[in-house]
Amino acid sequence: MSTLKQQRDVVVACFLGWTLDAFDFFVMIFVLSDIAKEFGTGITSVTWAITLTLGLRAVGAFVFGRLADHFGRKPVLMLNILTFSVFELASGFAPSLTAFLLLRAGFGIAMGGEWGIGASLTMESVPARWRGAVSGLLQCGYPCGYLLAAMVYWAAYPYLGWRGMFIVGATPALLILYIRSKIDESPDWLQRRNKPAVSIFTVARQRWPLFLYAIVIMFAINTFSHSSQDLYPNAFLKVQHGLSSHQVSTIAIVYSIGAILGCLTAGTLSQRFGRRRTIVATALGSILIIPIWAFSSDPVWLAVGAFCMQFMVQGCFGVVPAHLNELSPPEVRGTFPGFTYQLGNLLAAGNATVQSMIADHMNHDYSYALAGGVGIGAVIVALLIGLGIEARDMKMGKEAGTEDGAPAKS
Repeated sequence: MSTLKQQRDVVVACFLGWTLDAFDFFVMIFVLSDIAKEFGTGITSVTWAITLTLGLRAVGAFVFGRLADHFGRKPVLMLNILTFSVFELASGFAPSLTAFLLLRAGFGIAMGGEWGIGASLTMESVPARWRGAVSGLLQCGYPCGYLLAAMVYWAAYPYLGWRGMFIVGATPALLILYIRSKIDESPDWLQRRNKPAVSIFTVARQRWPLFLYAIVIMFAINTFSHSSQDLYPNAFLKVQHGLSSHQVSTIAIVYSIGAILGCLTAGTLSQRFGRRRTIVATALGSILIIPIWAFSSDPVWLAVGAFCMQFMVQGCFGVVPAHLNELSPPEVRGTFPGFTYQLGNLLAAGNATVQSMIADHMNHDYSYALAGGVGIGAVIVALLIGLGIEARDMKMGKEAGTEDGAPAKS
């Protein structure tokens, strides 16, 4: 069994991997208007970079997930981090909008692999009683990446420009050195490595209701989450409300802190109250915040609304790493969580573009597009999760007394 230090090292490494991956993604949403100006186009055209990134994450989740199931979580995680760092660096040198979109598509493939591999490595390496809190900690890497992007934008954007922001995003490659020296392979994978390989397509045919359910809930949760994030700082705060870069980054820092607290709080509470109840409570709670969040005009109230909104939205997401890994068939756990997550992302990939198009038809007023996306997403999430499967007591590897763990229960 892994020692306590080894388990902590795994949590730290996978948290940092998702944080830096998210940082590389969110750099773009702070500079949408700058990229549009550089290439002589509108914001809506540039949002296709978000669509491509989100949509192609499913490809990366499948490719890197299958590699992780065959060759182990650790080496494939290192390869994955190197790949998305290279694409992020290259994005800063894009000579045209077309080249930029192609590079962001490549980044999306690389980004798609990190979450699933990191989540499976973490959940397979820690005791079951840690999973709720660790799930929240792991997922708060996402808002931590957002916070890091906001801080870099606040402190360095005037000196770096939009291209320099992407170049700084290549630094996650250094994390490979930490993983190589500190992290052990997943004990769950080590138990299975001498077993015959299992095709995910075979498992998907046998367990198709589970696969379909996971994809649909992740479509709903991703729509809910991205509706609250992708256009908020640049299009809504900077363009619509005319706030300065300093004000935008300050508000982004405030709501990123709310998101981090939401992840940690909800993840921990889910260990006691269950994954489904916690997700439903946070999703429905976000609806109460919409009037302040989307329809305020004063920067202070916008910050308050954004803090509360991201507390709820990312609180909902903070339960996802544990929930998906517990639902996963053990023999394809390197692939299932990330692949279903990213297929949900694929279905939700056009969200930012749709919201921007709605705003274009409302004289560039983003309030209703943001409110509608979050409100509808919250209701759908609550319904799907509330009527779904709970697998909080799933055992993994040696804790189960068998290699396959205990079956999920409804």
